[in-house]
Amino acid sequence: MVFTSIEFFVFFLAVYLPILLFNLKPLRNKLSEKTQLSCKHFILLVSSYIFYGWWDYRFCLLMLLLTFVSWLSAKNISQNKHRRLFTVTGIVFPLVILGFFKYFNFFVDGFTSLFGIESAGALNIILPVGISFYTFQSMSYTIDVLKGTIASHSFSDVALYISFFPQLVAGPIVKAADFMPQLKKNEPLNLCDLSVGLQIFMFGLFKKIVIADNLSVFVDDVFAKPLAFSSLSVILAVISYSVQIYCDFSGYSDMAIGVARCFGYNFRPNFNIPYISKNVSEFWKRWHISLSGWLQEYLYIPLGGNRKGTARKYINLLLTMVLGGLWHGANYTFVFWGLLHGAALCVHKLWLTLKKGKKSSGVITSAASVLFTYAFVCVCWVFFRAENFKTAIDVLSKMFIWSGGINQIFFWSVFSIVLLVAATAAAALKAKKEGKKSVNGYYPVFDLNKISGLIIFFSEIMLIIMFAYTGSNPFIYFQF
Repeated sequence: MVFTSIEFFVFFLAVYLPILLFNLKPLRNKLSEKTQLSCKHFILLVSSYIFYGWWDYRFCLLMLLLTFVSWLSAKNISQNKHRRLFTVTGIVFPLVILGFFKYFNFFVDGFTSLFGIESAGALNIILPVGISFYTFQSMSYTIDVLKGTIASHSFSDVALYISFFPQLVAGPIVKAADFMPQLKKNEPLNLCDLSVGLQIFMFGLFKKIVIADNLSVFVDDVFAKPLAFSSLSVILAVISYSVQIYCDFSGYSDMAIGVARCFGYNFRPNFNIPYISKNVSEFWKRWHISLSGWLQEYLYIPLGGNRKGTARKYINLLLTMVLGGLWHGANYTFVFWGLLHGAALCVHKLWLTLKKGKKSSGVITSAASVLFTYAFVCVCWVFFRAENFKTAIDVLSKMFIWSGGINQIFFWSVFSIVLLVAATAAAALKAKKEGKKSVNGYYPVFDLNKISGLIIFFSEIMLIIMFAYTGSNPFIYFQF
């Protein structure tokens, strides 16, 4: 079951309406606040497992086991019972689960190739959908309890936190310290949250099935046979992929944030106009914000961060980004993608050290920095998208060594690029008008009590119906 399917809309109504029923005055007056909250959590928990089990019921058993280990570990940590043992258990067990299902064949193949051992063949291991996301969330809960950021919670609360269906499959990665306090609030469902949530959802849906999915047709063709296309077409395909993955993943994040908002839960934005970044450090503050924040708080800082000398700081940066690349997939192309970003972060840190005390750059230099950063990110996306290194090298050779081939100027590429530039310009003008120094993205949320708001909202729905890609195209981050 995916957000873009008819089944999900039916599922959403089947979950929302019973919870709404408990918010009506006749029941609210009869039931205590604790009972109302328990009923809401129970419906969401059962629904989340139904949502996840839609792919394969066996995945639910794995998630339940992971939840139990995290809950038991955190409970004993909070009570100072075998604190060291349960700290290791709560952190290592999710990593073992993730490592087995996602990386077992990857490391076995690498080991056999390195030592020239004949492989007995890969095991047929089914990769559970979204395992990278909910293992990180389970670790977040254990670590936050260990740090004293939050207290340990009941098993049902932990189960709901890890399985909450809006963000379960592809994020955003919600920290326990951000989500758990919201479970204690007994705020009834209201029209304001529903209005805002639906608009954010539709905004994400537009990005996914109108922009990203239509772009995928051109991108898939070029990356399948890059040498058959001209250099111009390959460059356009790489730029198109940068727009596709942004609209695909940020679209899913928007839909997850919108659905959660409908039920009264607030998630932080996961993207913030990343392609206007002036450097790679800023890019990672704007791209997949929940992952970069998680890696910084739970990996980079525990490794020592920048507290143990310059050399160690650079090693920590490289290691964090390489592991972040590996988190995305069991392929050397992802590892190299992470290594490139890690190296770029190190270079930027070194540059900041060398230019300390110098005046900030002007408009032209800033624009050049944005273009250079975007170009670097696009080159990195080649390794992220390519099936293997050979395909990546073929694409890069076409980009940097001009040659002929099939010329294809894809309409959706031009349309999407123009639309993205226009939206970015609108955000920049809005920031300038409000006197803000930095440009931030925003959700186009309007007052649906006004005619103008209704016209814009239903116009967006009409555009989605008219231009939606009708083929099957799963979210890119489902594979992670």
